[in-house]
Amino acid sequence: MSTALNYKSFSKEQETMDNLEKQLICPICLEMFTKPVVILPCQHNLCRKCASDIFQASNPYLPTRGGTTVVSGGRFRCPSCRHEVVLDRHGVYGLQRNLLVENIIDIYKQESTRPERKCDQPMCEEHEDERINIYCLNCEIPTCSLCKVFGAHKDCQVAPLTNVYQQQKSELSDGIAVLVGSNDRMQGIVTQLEETCKTVEECCRRQKEQLGSSGMPLWMAKDSYCD
Repeated sequence: MSTALNYKSFSKEQETMDNLEKQLICPICLEMFTKPVVILPCQHNLCRKCASDIFQASNPYLPTRGGTTVVSGGRFRCPSCRHEVVLDRHGVYGLQRNLLVENIIDIYKQESTRPERKCDQPMCEEHEDERINIYCLNCEIPTCSLCKVFGAHKDCQVAPLTNVYQQQKSELSDGIAVLVGSNDRMQGIVTQLEETCKTVEECCRRQKEQLGSSGMPLWMAKDSYCD
């Protein structure tokens, strides 16, 4: 009975930690926030580096030095809610740090490194005593060393699972940053087109009012323009 209660308590506690971890994931790098963490005016959080990456992707023609934009000021959109973030002369360094989130991250990391919280590495289904530690590049699935030596993947190319994970995570993060930047530029183009349409509609309205006040029929006005 005591064992069952302890297991339920541990499961509930683990679920709480998992839910907390989801709240601490950056929407750009898909990793736990890396300090310093900045809070946007819309109250969403980003790693400062990710905020800088988004700003550079949204403003690709601004001069940079060492991968950092040297022009002060500017704007970009929050990747979570699309709220426009206007930067002051300090750029992304002018965004307020979220010290509360940073403290929560420190506490979470301390709790997650406790021995009883370490998750077991997944085991191979074919070789129960072997841990899954490599990635089959041909079949695109994780597997174990014995599967490579004696099993179904002996003729395949493999790579360390951690290396493949880091590479794919980096590619995905870069892709997200590019998509966010491209979307910002498209939003700017759409806004310009909407303003142009409003200007054209206003010009048409004024022309109709002028023609109406002059009493000139539209067909006569057309002929006069043609002449």
